[in-house]
Amino acid sequence: MSTLSDDTLRKILVQIQQTAVQSQRALGVTRQQISSKDRERRILQLTINEISEMEPDVNMYKGVGKMFMMVPRPEMEADLKAQERGLTDDIASLGKKTKYLEKQFNDAQSQLRDIFNSVPKQ
Repeated sequence: MSTLSDDTLRKILVQIQQTAVQSQRALGVTRQQISSKDRERRILQLTINEISEMEPDVNMYKGVGKMFMMVPRPEMEADLKAQERGLTDDIASLGKKTKYLEKQFNDAQSQLRDIFNSVPKQ
């Protein structure tokens, strides 16, 4: 490290710091998205449970814009389950993204520590 000029070292430090800040911000956004999608999924699960407890001859209605349309029960259940599967898949992919961003942030922090520990004290 001592063979690098001060300007080059500063540029490297700035780049590593920017990487750490960007990954920290993206990590926060990703965690918010996970909590939002998890909340939506729980609401869907509750709706599915409520519908399954109802009598089979109850009419089901789905909101379409400013009106409601009657929908057959099997179609309504299939639609809700498909939405739940989609949200579960989204949560899984966001979980992978979270792990990647955490690794990226930890790598940037360890690089900064290594640089500061290797620089001779004056």
